[in-house]
Amino acid sequence: MLEGKIALITGAGQGIGQGIALALAKRGVKVVAAGRTLAKCERTCQLIAERQGPEAIALACDVAIAEDLERTVTATVERFGGLHILVNNAVSTSPGPLLAQKHEQVMTAFKVGPIATLRLMQLCHPHLSAEGGSIINMASTAAKRWDMSNYGVYAAEKEAIRALTRAAASEWGKDNIRANCILPHAKSPALEKWIAHNPEEAAAFVRTIPLQRIGDCEADIGEFVAMLCGPESAYISGQSIAVDGGQAYMG
Repeated sequence: MLEGKIALITGAGQGIGQGIALALAKRGVKVVAAGRTLAKCERTCQLIAERQGPEAIALACDVAIAEDLERTVTATVERFGGLHILVNNAVSTSPGPLLAQKHEQVMTAFKVGPIATLRLMQLCHPHLSAEGGSIINMASTAAKRWDMSNYGVYAAEKEAIRALTRAAASEWGKDNIRANCILPHAKSPALEKWIAHNPEEAAAFVRTIPLQRIGDCEADIGEFVAMLCGPESAYISGQSIAVDGGQAYMG
């Protein structure tokens, strides 16, 4: 039921973004894979082609740069004639204790996170509203940790994205636009790097997941996003959904 739709996905060159791109393409969605490293995005498009998927194009885009966002949306609409799905997945963060935070790092985290998310939603709004659209933003369960030490900036930027998502759902529902947030656990390159550098903490982390595993970028996260974009989820909007094997309590 998604065949022929058009999706713009940021951070689509690897990890969760790539997994979402592959899952949507499997359903006939034309994908625009955008990211800072063009070669990685081209690899995502190559994987789609190898699976006999629909047309997919790669675009170099640094979401922290306003001009890049405008150019990417314009190129998407010019190439495919419209836009139905926006996935804000690109991320940057500044881990560590609050007293160690440097202004430049924090500003970058927020530019790539909530500021870019808001700007892309604004730019895509007229195209999403034309035929009805779906926005999927990436958040995190970091703010749900009982001990948020060293995750303050990351949690703050992701909580801001949750707030923007809820506002978009509230304001743009009349425009036939749905907006939802997912809070995923998946074996992205960033998480694998964290596991390698923090093996004991990572092992303890996995033990807190009821399903006792970290999700797969495509099979777990991508497939769920595809379902959330589909007609079977037409009445779901404004929600923050943890796709994390049952770890977080969202109440």
